[in-house]
Amino acid sequence: MPPIDDITAFASAQPVLTAIAGVFALLVLVAAYFVVRAVQRAAVRFYHRHIAPRPAEDILTIVAASIATGVSAQGMWRFSGDVLGFDGPLRLLLFAFIEVAVITSAVRARRNMRENFSAGIDGVAVWTLTGLTAVLSSMDARSVAEAVFRLAAPLVAAWLWERGMAIERHRITGRSRINWRITPERALVRIGLAEVSDRTASEVDAHRRLTRVALAAKRARALRAAGASERKMRSALTKLDRAMDRAVEHTGLAADPARQEALLSQIGALYNTSALIDLTPPVPWSPEAEEPQSRARAAVAAGPSGTPGARSAIDDDDDEFQVLDVPPPVVDTAQRAALMRAAREYWDKQIERRFVPRATDIAHETGVSLASAREYRALWKLEPKAHALLEAAFHEHGIVDTGTFPAIETEQVLTVNGSSPAR
Repeated sequence: MPPIDDITAFASAQPVLTAIAGVFALLVLVAAYFVVRAVQRAAVRFYHRHIAPRPAEDILTIVAASIATGVSAQGMWRFSGDVLGFDGPLRLLLFAFIEVAVITSAVRARRNMRENFSAGIDGVAVWTLTGLTAVLSSMDARSVAEAVFRLAAPLVAAWLWERGMAIERHRITGRSRINWRITPERALVRIGLAEVSDRTASEVDAHRRLTRVALAAKRARALRAAGASERKMRSALTKLDRAMDRAVEHTGLAADPARQEALLSQIGALYNTSALIDLTPPVPWSPEAEEPQSRARAAVAAGPSGTPGARSAIDDDDDEFQVLDVPPPVVDTAQRAALMRAAREYWDKQIERRFVPRATDIAHETGVSLASAREYRALWKLEPKAHALLEAAFHEHGIVDTGTFPAIETEQVLTVNGSSPAR
């Protein structure tokens, strides 16, 4: 860089050229500022869109795989120059064709996995091309250590890619690729060194002691039923007594209702094993059973003894199936008063709407029995408002109230059971 004196002398001798150079330098600085700001915004946008949503292990996998791929590409650079004799632009264009093919296959495999949940043939191609570039890179090595290093680098990149694919596959599908039948956990459970569930050691010990008591009781009962000798019975009872003593001592059986219930449940299951042969479980592919509602209606219509004990009220006037007239349930005085108040409130509300409800409506809406609803309606329909509505229905339509034809006023025209006078 020229000293400050030379710059000052040049500016004094060439003021116009100096001004032009200053303006050009200012424009370059402004352009550089905008370029740097655009690059910074693009980097921030790229980070928030592609890097921030990813977990840390995915980012580290990409970085490590990129480094390993660079090492492999450096080996292919030397191989293309020393073995193939490429030089200049030809070497620059052709040295990394296998690495490009590996990256392409990896991208295709990831897309296939996201769409079809399997890497497919592209996953196989990643491992094949990776092994090929590893072998070619190591063939130009100058020592055994370098050859091993160049063999390992591409394989490390492929392994990291495979693990990233497995993690993403598990994240998308919620399951792993396969479930091994022989694992350390299963082996430890098989030999009794591990527990399948998350029970504590005390719970496992208590369960085993209660099971010993139940099995000893079952054996003693079987021997007694088979008419075993006194010696065998004495031995079985001794084992049962010893198992019970240990269970009471170590499980708190004498004071723990839950343990007592568990022991009784085990004994009940063991004593009734033979009942399993008499079970008739439902066939899952048999025709569907009758509707529950139809079965309930048939049962109620047949009565408790299978005879027609309940009367189904089908009104001949409107051919409408009414609520079954079953005997009212037994309720106390307070509940009966509450039901009566609810029925009365419902009646008053409907009368204000100029609607005389039927007994079935009262029973359905308030929960009172049909017999009680008929009694209430027989009294309440004599009141002035209800009587006026029923009289209007009789005078205008000739309909006599039978308890099933409510009088309704719609659009200022009094109608009965959906009928209206001709206009």
